[in-house]
Amino acid sequence: VSTLVTHTKLLAGYTVDQTVLFFLTFTIIDTLSQLLFRAVYSFRPLLVSGEFDHILTKPFHPFVVVLFGAIDILDAIVLVLYMGITGFIMAQTTGIAALHLGLYAAFIVNSLLIAMAFHIAILAMGIITIEVDHTAMIYRDMSRLGSFPIEIYKEPLRSIVTFIIPIGIMMSVPAQALLGILPTQALIVYGVFAVFFVGLSLGFWRYALQYYQSWGS
Repeated sequence: VSTLVTHTKLLAGYTVDQTVLFFLTFTIIDTLSQLLFRAVYSFRPLLVSGEFDHILTKPFHPFVVVLFGAIDILDAIVLVLYMGITGFIMAQTTGIAALHLGLYAAFIVNSLLIAMAFHIAILAMGIITIEVDHTAMIYRDMSRLGSFPIEIYKEPLRSIVTFIIPIGIMMSVPAQALLGILPTQALIVYGVFAVFFVGLSLGFWRYALQYYQSWGS
């Protein structure tokens, strides 16, 4: 980011301030997903120890433990810091209206749905392969493709990371909405896409549970 600020005037048609907003939006979404879904990264020990069997017998959904069950206060502190910096940059950027702020917030919620779907898929892969850490790291490496405007990538990579591996929708679309370059109707289209993606991940989760062998089997 510092290199961009020092040496670059435009990146894929975006000014330096706009590009920084893309990066900060990526950071906010990434930090929020870490805050909400950190328990995923501790899932493998539950499988290896057999504790997951015990979780499955509880009267609540296992996601309460394996998806949402670990919140780190440090993530919350860092999130507040990033939000403050983002607010400062927004104040320096012209053309941001109240409607754009509302769409920005809505698209961040949409991004969190997609992030949740990714983490559910990681859990499902963990059940099938007993491997969580590597899958999670692959996801995190892929998500970094969204740290800058998705327009910097050439086709077909741009379409792949937008519609097949929807990093672009998750990371770039909120900033585009903030800058007023997305129509309001896009919220419906991308919202339907996010719900569909969550549905796919839940289907994968149910499939994985069918083949789960309890500890000691």
